[in-house]
Amino acid sequence: MGTEDRHRRAHGHATAATYTRTKGVRHLMAAYDLGRDKIYGHIKTKKDRTTFLEFCRYLRSLYPPEVRIAIVLDNFSPHLSTKKDTRVGDWAAANNVELAYVPTNASWMNRIEAQFQALRYFTLDGTDHRSHEEQNSMIRRYIIWRNRHEQDEKLRELVKRANVARRGTRIRAPGTLPAMRHVRPVSPRPQ
Repeated sequence: MGTEDRHRRAHGHATAATYTRTKGVRHLMAAYDLGRDKIYGHIKTKKDRTTFLEFCRYLRSLYPPEVRIAIVLDNFSPHLSTKKDTRVGDWAAANNVELAYVPTNASWMNRIEAQFQALRYFTLDGTDHRSHEEQNSMIRRYIIWRNRHEQDEKLRELVKRANVARRGTRIRAPGTLPAMRHVRPVSPRPQ
């Protein structure tokens, strides 16, 4: 840490943003269970199809195998099956999971997006985490707190405000967090 950084910290000022990520970035794989009003999240060093499927297996483990779940996703490439890599679709078919993709540029349809605004407000805004571990810890602690205090007045207000803002903004630019969005159990399809 340089002299300027020590001075900023000593006087309570946040270090300016850096656009050089010498230690890499971290990715939040997150899901929002609409029925339980719970958020599930794993922080990973990479976001590829293998990591995505690991998170899907975790989500599947939260429900009995006979309960069909629906996972709403954006069109981020690891969420998709391709001619060369059919693992995502194969896994979903074999595990009683329905994958539903929101249209391109329609992230406002994802209910978890409003939850991300609250996460940013409580854990990231105005912070200067010294390490990935410190930031990851704040995010994990927030998710635990949020799941225990889903009726918190400030949390509800932030989520409500984000939902209202998203409803008024039907066309959005791409660039939302590429993560699994939310999960809900669905009734079995008629045979």
